[in-house]
Amino acid sequence: MPEKNLLDYVKKGAFYKAVVEDGSDLIFIVDYFGNILYNNPSVQETVGHEADSLLNKNFFDYIEPTTLAKLKIDFEESTTKPYDESVEFRFLCKDGTFKYLEFNSINLKHKENLEGLILDCRDISQRKKDADELLRAQKAKEQFLANMSHEIRTPINGIAGMVNLLFEATSDQDRHQYLNAIKHSTENLKVIINDILDLSVIESGKLKFETIGFNIRYQLGAVVDTFTYQSKERGINLSYMISPEADHVLLGDPVRLNQILINLISNALKFTHIGEIKISVDLYKKEDARYWIKFVVSDTGVGIPEEKVDHIFDSFTQADESVTRRYGGTGLGLSIVKQLVELQNGSIEVESKENEGTKFSFIIPFRFGSEKDLVYPSGKSAASKNLIHSFKGLQVLLVEDNDINRLYALNILKKWNCRVDQAENGYTALEKLKANDYDIILMDVQMPIMDGYVATKNIRKTFPSPKKEIPIIALTANAVKGDNERCIELGMNDYLSKPFQPEDLYKVLSKFAAETARPEQDSQNVVDLTYLENVCNGDQVFIKEMIETFIKNTPIGLNEMQKSMDMAQWDDVAKVAHKIKPSISFMGLDNLKPLVKNIELYGKENYNTELIPNLVTTLSDECKKAIGELRAILEKKYPEE
Repeated sequence: MPEKNLLDYVKKGAFYKAVVEDGSDLIFIVDYFGNILYNNPSVQETVGHEADSLLNKNFFDYIEPTTLAKLKIDFEESTTKPYDESVEFRFLCKDGTFKYLEFNSINLKHKENLEGLILDCRDISQRKKDADELLRAQKAKEQFLANMSHEIRTPINGIAGMVNLLFEATSDQDRHQYLNAIKHSTENLKVIINDILDLSVIESGKLKFETIGFNIRYQLGAVVDTFTYQSKERGINLSYMISPEADHVLLGDPVRLNQILINLISNALKFTHIGEIKISVDLYKKEDARYWIKFVVSDTGVGIPEEKVDHIFDSFTQADESVTRRYGGTGLGLSIVKQLVELQNGSIEVESKENEGTKFSFIIPFRFGSEKDLVYPSGKSAASKNLIHSFKGLQVLLVEDNDINRLYALNILKKWNCRVDQAENGYTALEKLKANDYDIILMDVQMPIMDGYVATKNIRKTFPSPKKEIPIIALTANAVKGDNERCIELGMNDYLSKPFQPEDLYKVLSKFAAETARPEQDSQNVVDLTYLENVCNGDQVFIKEMIETFIKNTPIGLNEMQKSMDMAQWDDVAKVAHKIKPSISFMGLDNLKPLVKNIELYGKENYNTELIPNLVTTLSDECKKAIGELRAILEKKYPEE
């Protein structure tokens, strides 16, 4: 059909009104040879080419040479399908630079036998830049974790050695000395692990701040008290002062404030060998009900070289490489402090002179509170003393392979009058669950015979209701970003990172203690054709074709994915996932989008490939449900004539 007829049809048709006129993205209309028949004004805004300057030019002439071959293959594939999605390429801008774009295409051949495509393009330059920065950051963290292996092994070796000596000790003096050495090593190890865990939470963007009442004098006094013995032992004078203007009840996150102060004070003690450490708290400014409180921690320690001061808050760095060897630590403490301050809309700065001392100053805004807002050390608010949750009679299945960890959690739960049953691995947990009823499961992740991931998957897939909906809380010692997300992806309700305090366990149990079963969702449809109907402006023939295409091609794609996965050809798995993505969107299977995205990402990057089989199984199961619903829709709305 002549190009003029193609362009006239598109301009007057439903696709033109729905996609071209109302679209804020870059829109190209091209024939099957790539000849540009139309571009909308957004093209000039994004890549600089004036209106109509690209008409009758060839789309491929503006593609970066290194990406041209792949794009031609993808473009050719788009001409054979009703639609396509997320095809990436680099397009030549007016100023001579290339910009990352991606297009979704609608094939007019499948609509009215017109050999042309509507390319709905988006600028993904920032996304690509963010991905590159993320990759660089990930490599930096991997190097950091490699360096930390030495720091972690050192206290572990010390503990192991002292334990052996403790067995052989014959005097109380020797036992006391060895126990002190073990205590010191465990404290060092805890600092390292907590730094890594804190950074992981902050970097994941999942750190949340509370807004509760607290008294600055009480908070600071409690923090300073924890360092009193250590400072006296080293002959360092530790003191603090709070101005009357700042001595109020405030609303904020006292736990994170404590964390900041503990990091700064412990850092000062580490590098101060003689002299004093002072902490002061003042009102910096106030506006209406908001108070900006200024904290200053100053010491007379070794100080920081001038050329190192600007980098003191960087992650994974210390003032000098020898610092780690001499003093230990991760080099993360000050980075964590800075991020905690700034995430609360505050600011922090440092002043230091070598061999004279260092002064850290930070300012955080808090809201003004009153006595009724106070949260007391017991954890109960003065305004809600009777709301604390009772766990009496709560039936808990504790799944943990480590004897010490199991004993620790068991004693905490028994103090709260929980009824606790124990299992040493996932297989035993499944047998226990078959024979008994529980309100909640605390599931360790890494266990022999059957780990927590597999056990959770079995519960969610094979057990009848209501046992299949039982809340499962992961107990994970993993500190790497993504592991906690994996727990949620595989069906767990929440996670608790080790080492945990009793109050941490209390908080997570409180979320689910009152809800020991979830409402059934089997009756809800997984398919939603709203998006498809909007895109094609209600064209029933097109909708029927799209449904039939999904029913026909999806099982084929899933079989290809399974075969590639069985052969560990992860890149091929990613390619199939990429092909399936558009159909998932058009069928309104929004809950499957993250699943397909992860399969594609893990396969393409050859990363977390051990997760792919479970993800593919879940995807297959959900697609089978969707196909069943779609067949029913075809039979009801489009019966065979």
